Amino acid sequence: MGAFKPLLPFGNLTVVESCVDYLQRGGIERIIVVVGHRGKEVQHELRHRTVFFAVNDDPSSPMAVSIARGVERVPPTADAVLIALSDQPAVPADAVSAVTTQWRKGSKIIKPEFASQGGHPVLIDLIYRSELLNLPPEGGLKSFFSSHFKDVCRLPINSRLIVRDIDTWDDYLALHQDCFGFVPRLEPGQRPNEKGPAVI
Repeated sequence: MGAFKPLLPFGNLTVVESCVDYLQRGGIERIIVVVGHRGKEVQHELRHRTVFFAVNDDPSSPMAVSIARGVERVPPTADAVLIALSDQPAVPADAVSAVTTQWRKGSKIIKPEFASQGGHPVLIDLIYRSELLNLPPEGGLKSFFSSHFKDVCRLPINSRLIVRDIDTWDDYLALHQDCFGFVPRLEPGQRPNEKGPAVI
């Protein structure tokens, strides 16, 4: 993308704050933010939020590594883990509630979907904790879902926002416009490959 997504503005918050916000409003009790590249900046941005942090020392590693680092910080008393992506800041809080409600009904692996397209966040019961700690680097969650396909509950969610991420700059601008009705107000250095003001 050429820009640091977590700290981009999203409405009155940043992208990462928006992710934490919808998870908290959706009823998630303990939020673990996995940081790597520019991790101290993300921690500073979330300093007033009740969150915990895990560190992936190799930000270029596959997502499976970040998932493992996060699961390592999940207390042994927890029964399930919700995996959310930091580039999906517009997920509705009620989508989170729907996924956790489905888990309480007995489903062990829940993947929300919109129009038959898989989205996030996904929920995985911690009977699979050891597998989440050892996901294959290449296959990651996709291989996990494939190996347990009979146990996966595909939960319809009536919101396209669960499948919208900000992989590109145009994705980001379009999502912001759709959610708030205006383009984001950007500081110097926040556009792709743009340098901020020099500090002397």
